[in-house]
Amino acid sequence: MVALIVGLLLICFCVFACLPSGIGLAWGYDVVNFLKGCAPVLAAFIGLIAVFIGIADIKDKKEAKREEKEAKEAEEASKKA
Repeated sequence: MVALIVGLLLICFCVFACLPSGIGLAWGYDVVNFLKGCAPVLAAFIGLIAVFIGIADIKDKKEAKREEKEAKEAEEASKKA
């Protein structure tokens, strides 16, 4: 509940800061410049995370396939016995 209240307060502050002068703090242009500057860094970070997730997914699929093969071999061996 506290996190929800804090989150709403921070969103309200963000909106207030971006409103034009006289109503808010008129930080809108600064916010846009910040977003322009951080976009390449954020894109690289998200791309790096996506690569790590992809590698982990490939490893998990290989392991699952190997476990299925072992289970199938064990089932066939138990049928023969």
